[in-house]
Parts: sequence; C-alpha cells; structure tokens
Amino acid sequence: MPLYAIGDLHLSLRTNKPMDVFGGGWENYIKKIQEGFSALNPDDICVICGDISWAMSLEESLEDFLFIENLPGKKYVLKGNHDYWWSTVTKMMSFFEKYDIKSIEILHNNCFYYENTAICGTRGWMVEDASDPVQNQKIIEREASRLRTSLQAAEQSCEKLCFFHYPPRYQNVVCNEFVSIMDEYSVKRCWYGHIHSQGHKNAILGEVDGITYEMVSADFIDFTPINIICN
Repeated sequence: MPLYAIGDLHLSLRTNKPMDVFGGGWENYIKKIQEGFSALNPDDICVICGDISWAMSLEESLEDFLFIENLPGKKYVLKGNHDYWWSTVTKMMSFFEKYDIKSIEILHNNCFYYENTAICGTRGWMVEDASDPVQNQKIIEREASRLRTSLQAAEQSCEKLCFFHYPPRYQNVVCNEFVSIMDEYSVKRCWYGHIHSQGHKNAILGEVDGITYEMVSADFIDFTPINIICN
C-alpha cells in the first residue's frame, strides 16, 4: 500500500476552463492524469495538494470529483488557491455522500494515518500582494494555525509528513511561520504544488535546514503521482 502525492489537477470537466490552452505539458492533460494514476492500486493512498477543480461551487464540481472517484486509490485532498468550490468540511463530506463518492476525504484541520506516519497539512500562503501586508499576515497566521491544528491531531510518536498547496519556500522567500511550526513538530519531509511552467526553475527542492522539500505540481511530475513511501 504505497503513499503517493500530486498537486494541481486543474480539472474542468463541467466548466469551460481547460488547461490545454497553456500548451506544452498541459496538452491532453486529462488523459495524462488517467494514465498517471493507472499505476496505483485500489488500496493505495494519494494526497492531492490543491487546485483540484476550476468549478465555482460543489454542484459544478461534481463531474470533476466523479472523475477523481474513478481513479484508483484513496485520495486525501487539501485546498488550493483556485478551489473556489471549497466549503465547510461538513458540507463537502455530505456532498460526497450524496453522490456516493467514497474514495475522497478532506485534509483540513486534521490528519490521517499511514501506518506509523501522520499525513498533515494545509493550503499555506505566498505573499502575492505586497500592497496589503496586513491582510497577507492575517492569512498567514490563519494558515499557520491550521497547520498547527493538523500536526497537533497526530500522535506524538508518529513521524509527521507535511503537505501544502503553496510552497513554504520559493526563490529567496521563506514563510517562517510555517517552517518554524514544522521545526517545532520535528517535520523532516514536505511536499507542495502551485508552481507551474517557468516557475519550476525557482522551486526549492531537496534539504534545507533539516527539512526536505519536494514539488508535486502535476505538470512538473508529468501528471503521474510520485511514490513517497512504498510498503
């Protein structure tokens, strides 16, 4: 039962916003996702690191989630910056139950277990609007609180793995709030998405100050979930 990760599926099966228009690696990306997931078995687990669907509401996202439901494996999903369909956990789980979607669960203010490891995480944030530093700091503090809640939900003795949508480090920018919390809970491995195309060259990969970072944006890993732990 291996553990996998991928980010940024950017599904648009009911809305008219496909990613093929960006060309390059995004051409025929729906087929590539299907082929990439074909390596998974029904009892494998995959963390999807945000930007799942372009839909603006849960009902509009239905075809996208049915597509994910039909991919092999159990999926834990967290929020991305384009997941406008995102609602309360209660409403999302009720939506999944209504449409008999059984392979998807929400990673938000909680954690899941994979044998002796805990799967933790949150959306995160990048300072994208320097004109409003006060609002940016509020968002960072809120996301830091969610990360702490997720890590606190894990048993103390477990190894803790962290998943974000936004990278905690990018180019020369470090979100110290997230990094310090990961240090506090002895997190050694971290995965993130969000970065595409030419931005790939600026991604932080490998070990920095005791934490190993890995980017799983779908177009960076050829739309194939990467194997994090293989048992």
